[in-house]
Amino acid sequence: MQTILGANGQIAVELARELHDNYRSDLRLVSRNPRKVNASDALLPANLLDAGQTREAVRGSDLVYFTAGLPPDSKLWETQFPLMLKNALDACRAEGAKFAYFDNTYMYPQDDRILTEETPFAPMGRKGRVRAAMATMVLQEMARGEIPVLIGRAPEFYGPGNTQSITNALLFDPLKQGRRPRVPLRDDTRRTLIWTPDASRALAALGNTPDAFGQTWHLPCCEDRPTYGQLATMACEAFGSEAAYALIGKWTLTAVGLFSKPAREIRELLPRYASDNLFDSSKFKRRFPDFPVTSYQEGIRLIRAELA
Repeated sequence: MQTILGANGQIAVELARELHDNYRSDLRLVSRNPRKVNASDALLPANLLDAGQTREAVRGSDLVYFTAGLPPDSKLWETQFPLMLKNALDACRAEGAKFAYFDNTYMYPQDDRILTEETPFAPMGRKGRVRAAMATMVLQEMARGEIPVLIGRAPEFYGPGNTQSITNALLFDPLKQGRRPRVPLRDDTRRTLIWTPDASRALAALGNTPDAFGQTWHLPCCEDRPTYGQLATMACEAFGSEAAYALIGKWTLTAVGLFSKPAREIRELLPRYASDNLFDSSKFKRRFPDFPVTSYQEGIRLIRAELA
């Protein structure tokens, strides 16, 4: 039995589909209100803030994936995320289950250095500090050595369906509504984005590869790193719109934050858009040389095709 904790997000949905189609069909999906992805999925409602419910959710599992998410609210992250992760790790240790942690890059330096699995943490802002603490907790569990543990780390998402990301919100959602896409801060910084189905397929591959445990892995992205302006232009072309976008400056975003809590919550992430984002996934590609990575052109085409 393989179990997904936090099973309703886009990464978890794609992960459940990939595991069922290419690895095994005995899957348990866990969240407060889990929904089936595959007909054979076993559903278990649980609150990961409750240690007993988390232990019950993990019971009988060979491998547990932690893909839980929370709204972009710093207070929620500080009070709930570390406890959810601690409960999951404690439950896996008690049950002797392997643990695969899906991570992001909020704890990394927000500058133009090349980011590898060895890059030291330098979090900026409250959410970055939470993710650094959580990643450290998983690394400590890995070092403890009582259960096999791995980290699969992804840069910013873009993707189909209900993918929740800044890029989807700024580029694709406006185009779906007949409006111009928006670019934050600068249009000449290079971006590394990951297609959400690729992230889920890669996490499934790692979880089902015994020698992948005991390590951190950057999940695979395209080698080319377009600027945000180029991404916006590609998106406009795919949607048959005029190749034009709105550049949103720092002061505009700051002013919006005075009146909008969601806007305030993403302000700490803005420095990452002022510099190139150079996320290196060569380690994964060396270990899985035949893993197909979706091009930006193909990903954008698939997002557009959803409207047909």
